[in-house]
Amino acid sequence: MSRFLSRESREALERLLADDDASVPPLTRVSGIRSLLALIEAEPAVLRGVREALSAGATWDEIAAAARLKPAAAKWRWQGTDEEIAARLEAGRKRSVRPSSVPTDLPGYSVAEAARKLGVTAQAVYLQISRGKLEAQTVTLPDGRSYKRVMLS
Repeated sequence: MSRFLSRESREALERLLADDDASVPPLTRVSGIRSLLALIEAEPAVLRGVREALSAGATWDEIAAAARLKPAAAKWRWQGTDEEIAARLEAGRKRSVRPSSVPTDLPGYSVAEAARKLGVTAQAVYLQISRGKLEAQTVTLPDGRSYKRVMLS
């Protein structure tokens, strides 16, 4: 058993290995595996390893490759102080609980709707907006979500 894992992660792994037989209900196995993955994802040893690698001269590209992430994702997870990392994670949690449905009472058309109406691609709509051929505005809702709205005549 790995000595660098936290006690909590080691215990979750041991429980999972102890339940590794056909008599364990499938949903219990799924739950145990997902719980272990969540613990491993937050494992303090990973952050220590990243910080040690950076101190030894590793680049974010190398760290990302080792973690099988893109460099931006690796930086988002591990760059900065403990407080900065915690703030990013908390902001991510707040974003994830916001409503995901697009409000229907916004002015104009979405870029996708405008593209369908004009028979062009969304990229073409953005190009026409940037060239001043189409009028558009960004609508920001109180919860922080923003939507580009196209005003077709």
